[in-house]
Amino acid sequence: MKKTISLALIAFSATAFAQVSVSGKANMLFPTSNPTWENISNSAVEAYESEGKNSVGYNFGLSVKVDLPTSLFIQPELYYSTFKNELTDPVTNTTIEAKSNRVDLPVLVGTNVLGQTLGVFVGPVASYNLSTDNQYNDFRENAKDNFTVGYQFGAQAKISNFVLNARYEGAFTNDQREFINNNVSGETYTVRYDNRPSLLILGVGYTF
Repeated sequence: MKKTISLALIAFSATAFAQVSVSGKANMLFPTSNPTWENISNSAVEAYESEGKNSVGYNFGLSVKVDLPTSLFIQPELYYSTFKNELTDPVTNTTIEAKSNRVDLPVLVGTNVLGQTLGVFVGPVASYNLSTDNQYNDFRENAKDNFTVGYQFGAQAKISNFVLNARYEGAFTNDQREFINNNVSGETYTVRYDNRPSLLILGVGYTF
């Protein structure tokens, strides 16, 4: 019991002396991997596998930085992110898109290297995709799993109230979707999109 009370007091003391700052941030998203588009139908239509075409995206949101009494900090963030990968299907000549309009929740742990001027961080990011069940001519989107998990690491610099940040995002789980067309040769024709693109993220923020 005494040990539990002591740990609670330590945690309360650390929280009491922590410094909290809130920033609004906006970033450009540069996909660095090429998701796979693959014809997986069993019909006699032409088989293919393609990388598709990525677009540069963006996100914006809020970041809360909690500086602990040591040089460590915890930084949860919440973003709305949007980017896409597209493919023109060679059989139907239809352009289909894997849109990623996501809610992203990174939870980062970092250390201040040069006081508040420079910090480095790493942590997981959970994403929920808001773009599902889209229609492209005769293609209907069927998302396998709207919730995916990745990771981020990077650095940020603070100049006055402005924050510059650069980070890399990778994936622990895939974003897998199927685009189904029932009007090709009278059979079900399916094209699968399979990946969660890795991202280079560059942006700026302002601390209130």
